[in-house]
Amino acid sequence: MRSFSRWFIALFATPIGIVVLAAADSTLFFSMPFGIDAAIIVLAARRHALAWAVPLLATAGSLAGAALTFWMGIKIGEKGLDRYAPPRRLEYIRNRIRKNGAILLAACDLIPPPFPFTLFVLAAGALEVKTSTFFITLVLCRLLRFGAEAWLAVIYGRQLLVWLDTDLFHNIVAATILLAIALTVLSMLRFIRASRPPHRRRASA
Repeated sequence: MRSFSRWFIALFATPIGIVVLAAADSTLFFSMPFGIDAAIIVLAARRHALAWAVPLLATAGSLAGAALTFWMGIKIGEKGLDRYAPPRRLEYIRNRIRKNGAILLAACDLIPPPFPFTLFVLAAGALEVKTSTFFITLVLCRLLRFGAEAWLAVIYGRQLLVWLDTDLFHNIVAATILLAIALTVLSMLRFIRASRPPHRRRASA
């Protein structure tokens, strides 16, 4: 477990790894609750000199992933949303978007998992939310969220580094990775099924 989790941390708790993980975390194809938050904290705690850049890198990656999801929403349109969410949840998302608009919708990014933010981004594209307002607000909210995490990591860095080397932490990381793999496979299967033409989905069902 320890060697497995160390490999994962070495892979993603790096400047490039943060960008990749943040981008993947903002798409429909990948799911790892709190993964990007943990990676930011680990990297900022280990590299105090680069702590200021960590939120910028994470925000840049997250913006790229959200832009892809938003673009997918534009392509599928409102009628295509029913392929990606149950009717009740979809109706809730539609009501939130129409009621709150782009700014409050993007601010939902501050709500921690399991809040389905990527589904909201997809719906925002499909329902033609104002692009500039949505993404400006999203960037500001991501900088606030990631910046606060990096700042706390710098303040409590010494204590964090001690805890990050414990068996408990490595077991949590390993369990989270396995959960992420399962959720990602499930997300991919859902996406593949949703991408099929309606008659093929009915036949497979």
